Amino acid sequence: MSAWGRPRDPSVYGWLDVDVSRTLPFLESFARSGAPKVTLTHLVGKAVALAIADCPSVNVVIRRGVLRPRERVDIFFQVAYEQGANLSGAKVEAADQKSLVEIAAELSKRAATIRSHAQHPLSRSDAALSRVPAALRAFVLRAVETAVYDLELDLTRFGVPADAFGSAMVTNVGVFGLPHAFAPLVPFSRVPIVLTVGAVREAALVDQGSVVVRPVLPVGVTLDHRVLDGYQAGRLARRFEEVMRDPESALRH
Repeated sequence: MSAWGRPRDPSVYGWLDVDVSRTLPFLESFARSGAPKVTLTHLVGKAVALAIADCPSVNVVIRRGVLRPRERVDIFFQVAYEQGANLSGAKVEAADQKSLVEIAAELSKRAATIRSHAQHPLSRSDAALSRVPAALRAFVLRAVETAVYDLELDLTRFGVPADAFGSAMVTNVGVFGLPHAFAPLVPFSRVPIVLTVGAVREAALVDQGSVVVRPVLPVGVTLDHRVLDGYQAGRLARRFEEVMRDPESALRH
């Protein structure tokens, strides 16, 4: 009672172990066809976009304490650069309506721009924030967040994109050798869903009463409980796993 104050964090954590025995050959087929490289991270972004599209009540942003619908299902992908020492990211707009190849091609181009230190939607705001004294950065972040989301001011001329992070964030921790992880909600992003993609490992699963060894992808999920409850999270999880387990069938139409 004395060690902690009242809880102020709305985070809810969940975990999915996804059987990717059908998924991996599906992704490998893109390489054989000469298409841009499509990875599990791209598929996770596509799968969560489709899940959100099927449950539009969670595709919202909190403005002045009220849930407001977002116009599109946009997915923000974290991008590591400088050998993983720094992170930036790129938002894919209307990811639910784009093919995996389109998502992969768009992210490849945007990631190359970020890693070459060229201009991209977040680079100007990152550079401006780096010039603010450290003691004032938290205040500036909160002020910009309030201006963009609550007052709905257009700050693009100052290098601050409107709703820069979209409906959900995806970050791959498996590339750093981490088998699994949870990521925190980022307050100034107003994103209610964050997914962490771990490293594929072999695991024992039960299939029709028999124990089998399958490749499994661990996905950590952090949710904003102000936006989602257990019912909505369950709906998202079922659609997400449906796409991830058998993408060839789920993405056929």
